[in-house]
Amino acid sequence: MSKITIPFGPQHPALKEPENFMLVLEGEQITSAGVNLGYNHRGMEKAAEERTYIQNLYLIERVCGICSHSHTTCYITNVEELAKAEVPQRALAIRTLFGELERVHSHLLWLGVAGYEMGFETLFMYTWRDREQVLDCLEQLSGNRVHYSINTIGGVRRDVSAEQKADVLKRIKYLEERTKYYIKLATEEPTVLARTQNVGLLPPAVAIERGAVGPTARAAGIARDVRKDEPYLLYGQLDFKVITHNTNDVYGRLVVRALELMESYKMIEQLLNNLPEGPISVKVPWRLPAGEAVNHYEAPRGEDIHYLKSNGTDKPERLKVRAPTMANLQSVAYMMEGGWLADVPLVIAAIDPCMSCTDRAAVWDAKKGKVQVYGWEEMRKLGIEHYKRRGVDFSKL
Repeated sequence: MSKITIPFGPQHPALKEPENFMLVLEGEQITSAGVNLGYNHRGMEKAAEERTYIQNLYLIERVCGICSHSHTTCYITNVEELAKAEVPQRALAIRTLFGELERVHSHLLWLGVAGYEMGFETLFMYTWRDREQVLDCLEQLSGNRVHYSINTIGGVRRDVSAEQKADVLKRIKYLEERTKYYIKLATEEPTVLARTQNVGLLPPAVAIERGAVGPTARAAGIARDVRKDEPYLLYGQLDFKVITHNTNDVYGRLVVRALELMESYKMIEQLLNNLPEGPISVKVPWRLPAGEAVNHYEAPRGEDIHYLKSNGTDKPERLKVRAPTMANLQSVAYMMEGGWLADVPLVIAAIDPCMSCTDRAAVWDAKKGKVQVYGWEEMRKLGIEHYKRRGVDFSKL
């Protein structure tokens, strides 16, 4: 049988964001696959160098909509470490609370997307309806449903009142009951089992070799979780389990996320019932002493890493973000090999990809033998010239 190479993306109905997967097929079976990045570069790391630390807090929040709190907390921990700030325990508890509410939001969203990709649209509608409960909690506590902006340098913007606590606990109880139903679906529903079992296989050795993180790694039996391995915020004081599974497939990734929801509910209840007393923020100087800091954070998709370099001013000299999707994309090509073309959308969706927080761009100058760095004005000129060659003149704008 002859082989044929087909592109999957960057524009494709099954992909929410642009990315390209080159698939080599024999009939309907995939013999090899490759991943091509770089369709959605927004220049945030470079943009951060021209903004103050507090301005960057709201820029970094937009690295990813679903993991907005993850990125800002990882970033702000670096800032506070360089400033040698002692963040109050109550502020740390509220940050931890938002981290777990965000995980609930993300996992319920993913369950719906997974249901949609496998043709189980009822599951999609149910989970997204229930997801409104956690979005209401986040809006009530922060004022926002997606970009919560709860963090500020030195603590958090808002406290949690007794009325808010009671309402959040009520909604979490409702979600606990609904999630038990989803766990039953994930483990018993024939449609789900047929579409997920033995699909997108990733053995433990390959997951370790390719640096898989989050539910992708834990579904391969690897008990890797930053919250347990190197506790931050108040995770060291909470009672929770690291959920793993040993089927190494899309089914395992579904089960891990569903069971992680129950652990998140447990942590949310612990946090709300044991909120430390005291202030919610401390003052931090606008200028940071020269230095470097690296921190990591267990985002819903996996380990998020931020590097920050300060130079004594009120703006960073360098900011670097390694989002979890970047780590997990290395495994996607392996998961697709040997599988079927019809399973590709679900295999990709199983890592819960976020392309916009993954893609980077660099221009290599072959003559100078180094990476070329462009400023904003140079980038504007290049853009105008690019569109002028296509017959569109933006030079007068």
